[in-house]
Order: sequence, then C-alpha cells, then structure tokens
Amino acid sequence: MQAIRPTGVENLLGEEELIVSKTDLKGRITYANDVFLRMAKYPWKELMGAPHSLIRHPGMPRCVFKLLWDTLEAKQEIFAYVVNLAGDGSHYWVFAHVTPTLDDRGNIIGYHSNRRRPDPAPVEKIKPIYKALCAEEARHANAKEGMRASFDMMVGLLKQNGVGYDEFVLSL
Repeated sequence: MQAIRPTGVENLLGEEELIVSKTDLKGRITYANDVFLRMAKYPWKELMGAPHSLIRHPGMPRCVFKLLWDTLEAKQEIFAYVVNLAGDGSHYWVFAHVTPTLDDRGNIIGYHSNRRRPDPAPVEKIKPIYKALCAEEARHANAKEGMRASFDMMVGLLKQNGVGYDEFVLSL
C-alpha cells in the first residue's frame, strides 16, 4: 500500500455524527459504519480486514496508542483526542471512546470505538502536547526508544498536573 501524505486539509465531523468501528484482537477492522467510510475516504473493501492503523496520522504520538493498548488490555475503557489521516491525505480530529469487547467469560475478543466531533478548545490545547511528544519520538534513532521516551514525557506531564490520563483528557 502506498504511503499517504498529509495535505493539511481538515474535515469536520457533523455535530451529531458518530464514527463507529470494531476490530479484532490484532486491531484489524471488522466493522465500520458509513460515517467512518466517508471520513476515512476509503472504500469498505479496503477497510475490512485492514489494520486500524491505516488511518494513523503522522502527527499522532505513538505513545498515546501505547497508553490506549495498555488500558484496553487491562479491560478498561479509554478516552482520547485523536487526529486521523484520510485516504486522500486530509485529516480529521475525533474524541474517541474505546472499549474492549468481552465474551461471557470476561475474555477480550475485540475492540469497539465510538468517535465524535471534539470541541475545538481541547484540540487546540492538545496539539502542542502532541507536537512535543512526536518531536521526542523523532529524536531517537530507534522507534521503540522514541516511543518509550515520549511515553515517559507524557507520564511526567500527568504527574506534574497531579492527574491520571482520563482526568487529564476530560479536563482539557
């Protein structure tokens, strides 16, 4: 698959629109609603079975996804501001609520994500934080080391503010 280059063009979700997707245990898309298809600008055939990371914007810090996956693996829900990259290079911000899907024995069998249009004020607050985290990631030759360093940076920010991640996100 050819790499998509960001164009800087932003698309906005409608006020009442909700993006819904489901993935399997490996993060491959198993369901996407029509709003997701329209915002991501991919045909259904290309999205089904593709890794959800297909829409990962390069301005989205990898450490936020580490936190997301760590939280989901602990069978907890998470909220996050996310910028996604559409198939045409445009982008769109969402306020994501991601939960693990459990079977009747409590085993994780997949993941469910609802995303809505975020308020602009928190997005403006999170942009410089994400930019700093991405810069920290880029400072390291090794991607894993960069992600670890930015994760430590994010944890330091949370400690400095005396809040957990959920509190921080909801306070923006």
